[in-house]
Amino acid sequence: MLFMANTGLRPDEVKLLEFRDVQVVDDEATNERILEIEVRGKRGVGYCKSMPGAVRPFERLLARRRPTEAQAAGDGAESVPAEAPKATDKLFPNEFKKMFNGILSDNNLKFDRNGKARTAYSLRHSYICFRLLEGADIYQVAKNCRTSVEMIEKHYAAHLKDMIDTSLVNVRRTKPKKGDGSGSRSDM
Repeated sequence: MLFMANTGLRPDEVKLLEFRDVQVVDDEATNERILEIEVRGKRGVGYCKSMPGAVRPFERLLARRRPTEAQAAGDGAESVPAEAPKATDKLFPNEFKKMFNGILSDNNLKFDRNGKARTAYSLRHSYICFRLLEGADIYQVAKNCRTSVEMIEKHYAAHLKDMIDTSLVNVRRTKPKKGDGSGSRSDM
């Protein structure tokens, strides 16, 4: 959940993610450690830069030992130690949606205050809302999430209303005062 809420990835993108698709980097712009992710999804390959909060969950996944193929097949190889993940291993080899739904149900969070069910996609929604509420540029958020500004405006408009700067919207041209000579061509 932390990984998804700090990357904005779609559930289907997360399902396809392999260790070789993710790099921990020092971001020059923010001086923080983030993930650079090569995302394979419905629109081909795209790129994502995570929030710093995604680094530690990724490092925990990277450090987690995994059963060998013989252990997974049940070939009596229990004495063989689990191995580190390979570059081509999936980050999330199991069905994470069932686990996510179980956590929501166990904590009475499956439905929001309007009775709408929360899903794994809700984590993407949270990522986008958090970024916008923190003042991120909507175009940059759209680009990082491999979507359009229009799609964000359509689905997150309720969250954007507080971000509208009235001083930039309610701009009025100053009208020339009568008799000051400005705006009149008779002086020429």
